[in-house]
Amino acid sequence: MTLENPVFCALDTTDLGRAEKLARSLKGSVGGAKIGMEFFNAHGPQGYLAVAAAGLPIFLDLKLHDIPNTVAGGIRAILPLKPAIVNVHAAGGAAMMRAAADAAREAGSDRPLVIGVTMLTSLDASDLADTGVSGTPSDHVRRLAGLAASSGLDGVVCSAHEIEVLRRDLGKEFKLVVPGIRPAGSDIADQKRIMTPAEALALGADILVIGRPITGAGDPRAAAEEIGRFLAA
Repeated sequence: MTLENPVFCALDTTDLGRAEKLARSLKGSVGGAKIGMEFFNAHGPQGYLAVAAAGLPIFLDLKLHDIPNTVAGGIRAILPLKPAIVNVHAAGGAAMMRAAADAAREAGSDRPLVIGVTMLTSLDASDLADTGVSGTPSDHVRRLAGLAASSGLDGVVCSAHEIEVLRRDLGKEFKLVVPGIRPAGSDIADQKRIMTPAEALALGADILVIGRPITGAGDPRAAAEEIGRFLAA
């Protein structure tokens, strides 16, 4: 998947009307939209299709994590929706990721990219330690990203701070989807490992996931266009 605009706007809301309105208004100013479990759990496939009708590529961010057979079934269940990207937790292990990738390939040329979530951008080293994981966030992300690549996934979700090392480790074809992106001067909210859009893109990010700096603006389309102009400069 090649995008002229690397920005995917996170539509993190349970308000169907607002999500539809945002998707329609943002078409042409962003490269795609991200729909997460908050929205999907509230509105399901019909809500998804209502948003997808705006014509934006959709990253269906459900973070599947279960035994391999169950995750494969979950992937098959969403293939008819034709998302551009789906994701699973890389911590689910190699067999689970292989099962997800195999299930996605059943869609043939319409298959979505399957990417692995490495470490949430709301976590830092102390949070890892609390869960019994030793080493730095970079170590943890590199280990999971390498496992995702060897398991047949198309890429990973990572913070901007791991872009450079993962690009070096895994090559230019491996997709890096980066949340925790905040334009200069934005409120960081609950994110801990963040970076500006231009910095992340320069390091080698493929897709930048940006939510509240766009959706929380008085004019979301204008905010998205301003980010786009800055990236193109």
